[in-house]
Amino acid sequence: MFEKKNEFSIFPIPVLQDNIVWVWVHNCDAVVVDPSISSPIKKWLLNKNLSLKAILQTHHHEDHIGGTKELIKRWPNAKVIASRKELKRIPFQTFSVNDNDVFNLMDSEIKVIEVNGHTNNHIAFYVSKQNAENNILFPGDTIFGGGCGRLLEGTPSQMFNSLNKLNSLPENTKIYSAHEYTENNLKWALSLKSNDINIIERLRLVKNKRLKGLPSLPSTISEERKTNLFLRAKNIEELTILRTHKDNWKC
Repeated sequence: MFEKKNEFSIFPIPVLQDNIVWVWVHNCDAVVVDPSISSPIKKWLLNKNLSLKAILQTHHHEDHIGGTKELIKRWPNAKVIASRKELKRIPFQTFSVNDNDVFNLMDSEIKVIEVNGHTNNHIAFYVSKQNAENNILFPGDTIFGGGCGRLLEGTPSQMFNSLNKLNSLPENTKIYSAHEYTENNLKWALSLKSNDINIIERLRLVKNKRLKGLPSLPSTISEERKTNLFLRAKNIEELTILRTHKDNWKC
């Protein structure tokens, strides 16, 4: 219905102020990633006659799990996949995973990557399938277009290590981050690197997309390597300086 051969079919549902709930569709099934709220997700799935197969939870924040309970009331057989270490903060999980676990879902293989920094026990989901043109990553709030998550529970060292894990993925990996922060992040990056051609060009393209009402995401590992100052940081000290500067920067 939606899916092209050897490609993932993933659709954005913008909610709240800047969250994006990603819906991955395969045949008549759907996987929802970090549902902030339930109503628009439920409506979208029902309008397209899709059955909710699973919910992927990257971390415990309310703007990522707030819609899950209502969704599993409507689709009680849907798996809720979350970190085993977060049984207390995500108590409704039904399929608990650990770092480096691999499981199959929607004819694809999913690897769990623990990416501490934004929160403790934060996980990302790296999805691959045979003959796919691009593998995909659901990183939650670890990496954004041109940025990374604020350090609300973790340390600069943890975030540096987490970003290095993601940076080791293939360069054509598509990144489906959970917030629409790209334009603001690139404006900040340009305030520090005013002559960086890659940042200038990406910001131009992102502004055009946003003016048309389109999301700036997904990005790719390759694109982030060129334009994401946090991913370009050579050491923990550099990342710490960048994170502090970004936290205090006003557009």
